[in-house]
Amino acid sequence: MLTPFAMYLDDPSVTDLFVNGAAGLFVDRGAGAIAAREWRATEEEVRDLAVALIGLGGRHIDDASPCVDVRLEGGIRVHAVLPPIAPEGTVLSIRVPRAAVATLTDLQRTGMFDDRVRRRLDEAIGRRENLLVTGAAGAGKTTLLAALLAEAPVEERIVTIEDVAELRIRHPHHVRLEARQPNIEGAGGIGLARLVREALRMRPDRLVVGECRGEEVRELLSALNTGHDGGAGTLHANSLRDVPARLEALGALAGLDDRALARQAASAIGTVIHVERGTDGVRRVTGVGRPVVDSEGRLAIEEERWGPS
Repeated sequence: MLTPFAMYLDDPSVTDLFVNGAAGLFVDRGAGAIAAREWRATEEEVRDLAVALIGLGGRHIDDASPCVDVRLEGGIRVHAVLPPIAPEGTVLSIRVPRAAVATLTDLQRTGMFDDRVRRRLDEAIGRRENLLVTGAAGAGKTTLLAALLAEAPVEERIVTIEDVAELRIRHPHHVRLEARQPNIEGAGGIGLARLVREALRMRPDRLVVGECRGEEVRELLSALNTGHDGGAGTLHANSLRDVPARLEALGALAGLDDRALARQAASAIGTVIHVERGTDGVRRVTGVGRPVVDSEGRLAIEEERWGPS
């Protein structure tokens, strides 16, 4: 089913493929999405391809369910949107995992952080701090989190919970849980919030939520506030300054007001690590801080002075 993309999937520098209906294919090799002028497909062909890829991932896409996300063999992640939700034609977004799982040393070598930040990251893992890795889509949150968790002692049990399993951790005791979408009748769905509760019964040494997107933030913060240290998660945010507002928005979905969210987050999360992808394509740690409750009882992030500017 992936034959139309074979030449791009064979390129180790490719991280993402985007098909915008009949408008064509865009390829990201680490420096932004560039149009692949040589690629051709009609809207009908793109739709058929979307249906086939989603089916390969064990799900179904049609006019009744026009937006679907799946993970394929090898960790490739496919997201598809059909018209009329995508009015200009079927949209495919394909995330291609790196062939090798990066270590902290690998990431340091690529310029993601310097020696000072490396020491701080090592200390955070060694002290079993609860970590929140933030950044925009494609900034390297999952890659950094996987490298951090790989540094955990081998005798620890890591349980990760994701909407679509992407975290690949070089660790001997890694248990992965993946959410399940409801079937065509709307039954059988198992969301992240329930999986967090289930994971707590599995005696994890480190409980990880791949990405907090909704009400599961309540369960995660509650778990990290009840003795489950060494946990971690990722969060979409454009900067460290945006993290409080983003957490407050998720807390509202879970029924937490701003003050309750602030107290929970400041107690549960030890360190926030923010990553960004520069115009040169290099992913960098651009800030490290910790959640605190400000004078008005709201959440704030206190950035560490030594951190990168």
